[in-house]
Amino acid sequence: MATKSDDREDLIETLKALDTRLRWLSSWMIHNANNLRPKRDGLKVGGHQASCSSMTALMSALYFHALRPQDKVAVKPHAGPVLHAIHYLLDEQTREKMEAFRGLGGVQSYPSRTKDTIPVDFSTGSVGLGVAITAFTSLVQDYLIAHGQLKEEQAGRMIALMGDAELDEGNIYECLIEGYKHDLRNCWWIVDYNRQSLDATTAERMFRRFDDIFETCGWRVLTLKYGKKQLAAFKKPGGKALQGWIDNCPNADFAALTYQGGAAWRVRLMADIGGKSNVKALLDSYDDNQLADLMINLGGHCVETLVEAFESASNDELPTMFIAYTVKGHGLPLAGHKDNHSGMMNTTQIHGLRDDLGIAEGEEWDKWGGLGDNAASRLQAFVDDSPIAHKLREGASEAIHVPPIPAPTGDEQSTQAAFGRILLDLAKSGEELADRIVTTAPDVTQTTNLGAFVNQRGLFRRQELADVFYNAKIPSAQKWSQHAAGQHIELGIAENNFFLMLAALGLAGPHFGTRLMPIGTVYDPFVSRGLDALNYGCYQDSRFLLVGTPSGLTLAGEGGAHQSINTPLIGMGQPNLAYFEPAYADELALMMEQAFRHIQDPDGSSVYLRLSTRQIPQVSREDDAWHGDALKGGYWLRKPGAGAEAAIVFTGAIAPEAMAGWEQLAEDIPGLGLLNVTSPDLLHRGWSARRSARWTGGPAEPSHAETLLSALAPGAGLITVLDGSPGALSWLGGVLGNRVSPLGTDRFGQTGDIPDLYRTYRLDAEAIVDAAAELFLEA
Repeated sequence: MATKSDDREDLIETLKALDTRLRWLSSWMIHNANNLRPKRDGLKVGGHQASCSSMTALMSALYFHALRPQDKVAVKPHAGPVLHAIHYLLDEQTREKMEAFRGLGGVQSYPSRTKDTIPVDFSTGSVGLGVAITAFTSLVQDYLIAHGQLKEEQAGRMIALMGDAELDEGNIYECLIEGYKHDLRNCWWIVDYNRQSLDATTAERMFRRFDDIFETCGWRVLTLKYGKKQLAAFKKPGGKALQGWIDNCPNADFAALTYQGGAAWRVRLMADIGGKSNVKALLDSYDDNQLADLMINLGGHCVETLVEAFESASNDELPTMFIAYTVKGHGLPLAGHKDNHSGMMNTTQIHGLRDDLGIAEGEEWDKWGGLGDNAASRLQAFVDDSPIAHKLREGASEAIHVPPIPAPTGDEQSTQAAFGRILLDLAKSGEELADRIVTTAPDVTQTTNLGAFVNQRGLFRRQELADVFYNAKIPSAQKWSQHAAGQHIELGIAENNFFLMLAALGLAGPHFGTRLMPIGTVYDPFVSRGLDALNYGCYQDSRFLLVGTPSGLTLAGEGGAHQSINTPLIGMGQPNLAYFEPAYADELALMMEQAFRHIQDPDGSSVYLRLSTRQIPQVSREDDAWHGDALKGGYWLRKPGAGAEAAIVFTGAIAPEAMAGWEQLAEDIPGLGLLNVTSPDLLHRGWSARRSARWTGGPAEPSHAETLLSALAPGAGLITVLDGSPGALSWLGGVLGNRVSPLGTDRFGQTGDIPDLYRTYRLDAEAIVDAAAELFLEA
């Protein structure tokens, strides 16, 4: 009769077998791509056999034992092949895609939600971001639970598998601080502590520092340094001396000795501690192979140690960091070598590994190659019944109705103020859309006009916090009650955290089955501070509304440090992000309504609005005929006359100067047009798609930019102007061959008022008139 002990031994042995299988499949996948598949360009394909092998025991114990169906995992980028090997064993990945590793249509270099076909919870690749987003996703999960959109018993753990070099990334520590503020829970970070990075072994001085840092921020830290074989050896006579030597061995020495093998271990140990009591006898009890096996029996490679550690942390919600000591390249001939990060086994070495595993030539891709039918059947049954096999799959989120959004009224308005009024009206509306909006900002809630929405809807906190100023009856515009029903998540001044929070909120639909409408506001110049995280969120098709405000030189008194120049180009160049820059309040209302729909469209994306604090006169409209063109990227604010020889083309807050320039030039240039470009991004994308249609089979009709500019005479001149890089509009000259005189800002600003700065940087009406004169002189 089988006992619990027998079952435990079977579990450990099965997980060990899976560890070996994952190591082989990931190594062979990389070898095949680099050495067997034809190379038409002669370049190295790449891959990280050593980085995979240091993780296989960790991933075996996690995926096939500790993981629950509701848990989500961000996998270390360089261990991507191991993840695909796992899904290959589950029949969720194909041999064909693995054979095409890093080829077109094959397994991606790093796990990707949008490019890979297996279930991927989080894209990884930009170092550290895939780790930090798990913490923010845990906070999103808490938000949904507090709002009754997810049951507490459905809560999963957000787990990150990381290399220790990722702990050098600053966004890790910014994230730790934010997590502590928000009482982070249900989060595991598992460190592959192999102490080797791309260029070198890691610094000795960091020993115990990671523990201190994480424990200070409220985390439990479990250090898995020794495997069971080592622990058993330490109990033998002479074992304490051996343990002390291991604890004090420099990382570089440990790596070099690992590569050199058992005989080198013996020589070094005898030289250092051989004279201590019982040490020689202890070492003599192991042959060279056994001694090498003992010395690298670290916690991160010992399945039994890993299983016990995961089980010990499974009974509570405390965020937990597992520091699992490993050897880079474990189980491979290149284990421990300082060059093994990008190094690979040669053909002789991988064939030797194949032979050691009993895998016949030609059966390298077999899931259970080298095993008998009984062992293969037993392993397949175990895999099929493992937690990952029952993982909750992502599904489509329900659509949220978007009501018409009326424009705020007023003869003079800024787009930033209009944004705040629109959100306030939504907050009071009782619409489902308002209940699904969640706002966030990196300590700029007031100055980006989110304050009124927060007054109405409150800040989110799992535990209610009293407003001391309110209770003391001290007057304040901020009436920000903090409670579980709040819909604003306040963040500190760290733009990486801000964009990761937006990315996590924007994935609530696929991750948890409940769509949110995230809106994040940030000073427009500081979009650049979080570009890596913004790109990361867009890469995995997270959906959110980003509001950059205030923007440009128009933020006059703040000076050059706070004036954005290149953000229009960022909006144009960032995939999966549609950029708009409204000039008027009614344009903004139209764009926000469109944005809420676009976020939900299967073919949609996130949306970026670049707004301004400048109050400008609003224009009167005869009808809504301009709506369609505005949402395509631009419309004629003053239509050109027949055969018009020129047009002024503008974007955003510069509208009064564009209008004044038009009024001054209209008599001298018959039929002069005034084109309001509401989205340089959409205009450029449409033109680019039109140019590539003959290769892609896309629609052959003219792009919106072509349609707009065709109202002008052939070769007509364009004076382009915006408070940003002139390159955002000057490309329009290439659409139909128009001459262009571009105005904009391509150098750092300074303090001043708007008239002074516009005059100094050539953005005023006089500059527009001069640019027109220049065009006609050239003609």
